[in-house]
Formats: sequence, C-alpha cells, structure tokens
Amino acid sequence: MPFRFEGLEIWQRAREFSEKIHKVTATFPRHEMYALSDQINRASDAVSLLIAEGSGLQTDALFNHRLGLAVGETFETVSGSFLALDRKYISAEQQKEMYEWGDALARKINAFRRTLK
Repeated sequence: MPFRFEGLEIWQRAREFSEKIHKVTATFPRHEMYALSDQINRASDAVSLLIAEGSGLQTDALFNHRLGLAVGETFETVSGSFLALDRKYISAEQQKEMYEWGDALARKINAFRRTLK
C-alpha cells in the first residue's frame, strides 16, 4: 500500500525541485561543498521531506503546519540562489530558473494548503 504522500502532486514536484537544485549546486566551487551548496541542498531536500512527514500526521492542522515549513524551505532555497548569483557561482539565467522553480512550487503548496482549511 503506497504512502499518502506518494499520491500528492506537491510531493512529486518537490522531488523534481530538489533534483534540479542539486544539479545546479553540483557546479559550485569545491570550497562551498559544506557551506552554501550544502545549505541550499538541505533546504531543497527538506521540502519533500516535510510534505511526507506532514501527510502522516493525525490532523490537517498539523499537516498544514508542515506545509508552511516546506514553503519556508522553498524560500530559503531561492534566497540561496541570490547568494550564489552574488558570488558568481551561477549565471543570472540559472538564478532566474531557480527562482521560477521555487515560485511555482511554493504556489502549488500554498494552493494545496487552502484545501486543508
């Protein structure tokens, strides 16, 4: 029997988001491996993990709280893209893509959250 989160579009999109982010951060300088790259990767991973965790909780209110945290992690990832741009680790085009991926995902999560209320 599949877990509840497996059927959620937002969880699937969060997995795709994380995969895309990891591909971008893989190009960061080696000295960022345990710094900005790691922080951005952990934030992007946390989105799908929080969705999965929340889907297993007993109330919609608890699930909604985890979804709010997932949106925050999405924002953190996008904020990290600005730092990567400032440090010239990525191009303006790459940063724009990361921004758009994060914006689309946050919108989807927030739309789903409205169905829980």
